[in-house]
Amino acid sequence: MATETEAEIERLPIDLLAYTFFLLPSFRDLAQAGGVCKKWRWAALVSLAGRERLSFADQQMDDESTARLVCAADNLKELNISRSCWGCQITDEGLFKISSAKCVGKLTSISLWGMAGITDSGVINLTIILWSCRHVTESGLIALVNKCRKLESINVGGMRVPLDCFTGLRTISPALQIRSVSQHLNISTQVV
Repeated sequence: MATETEAEIERLPIDLLAYTFFLLPSFRDLAQAGGVCKKWRWAALVSLAGRERLSFADQQMDDESTARLVCAADNLKELNISRSCWGCQITDEGLFKISSAKCVGKLTSISLWGMAGITDSGVINLTIILWSCRHVTESGLIALVNKCRKLESINVGGMRVPLDCFTGLRTISPALQIRSVSQHLNISTQVV
């Protein structure tokens, strides 16, 4: 009986498998399904194309694997690749690879909380949440705001930049919402 069940599952078309995998709530479940066989791996990648949210939280990811998966997610709007206890290792190189993905223009949120491998070079490639990215400097933030004129908000909590930098950013882009900035600024900011 088990042989017949396995044969039935193997006969499912890729698009039906992909739709089924699209319904899986977490990336971990999707990754496990993709590990069953080549056909399921392909279906898992196809299912990524329709996802609007993707979180690699608690996953051991590197630049290459993250970029490959994000590039497969054509409709992605929210991406979370924050540092976790498993040691996510995303660097500027990973951000550069992600910046060429088809979904970049659709992204409304990217969280890289605590990514120590991110510097100014990586920041200018994407619009991101910079919470606790302590190696991103004032010049990186200025380059980001200069190059991303449609940028609506940034989250800069836990960064090591002078407060007057944020006033300068608002001069470049008056509508910019700067989140997690100390109330010491005498400008309109949202504090999370």
